[in-house]
Amino acid sequence: MGEADPTAIERLAVTASDLVAALETNRTTGRTAVLRITPPFSGRMRARLHVEGGEGYDEPRPVHVPPRALVAEDAPAYPAPAETEDALRADPDREYTVERHRTRHEAAVEEWRRELLGSVREEAAVETPAGTVTVTVSLLGDVPE
Repeated sequence: MGEADPTAIERLAVTASDLVAALETNRTTGRTAVLRITPPFSGRMRARLHVEGGEGYDEPRPVHVPPRALVAEDAPAYPAPAETEDALRADPDREYTVERHRTRHEAAVEEWRRELLGSVREEAAVETPAGTVTVTVSLLGDVPE
């Protein structure tokens, strides 16, 4: 096992900012963000933010981990602008303005980022070309601002 064998991976470290950015990118853009594990493979690996594109890879291929695989199923949902607009319009003490809507939505996104990190799994199943491996997840750093 090792070097070319992704089933050697036992522990996976990812920064909070990369995880949040990947999830947010997938929700707010038409692009697909993953957490990429680049060979050579060993027991302890780092996954970094990567936006998928048309690149080709040599063998062994990197492993692309969907960011949702690292958070619990009941993780908080990304706040939709329409939801924050509805909440603002339902507030009898506030008049709706575009600026208030923008400010309230930014605050909702910041809160989502903080709460999301409480949903990171201790272990996650990672699909590799050589089969599924269960890894221990280590979250590095703090919530991005």
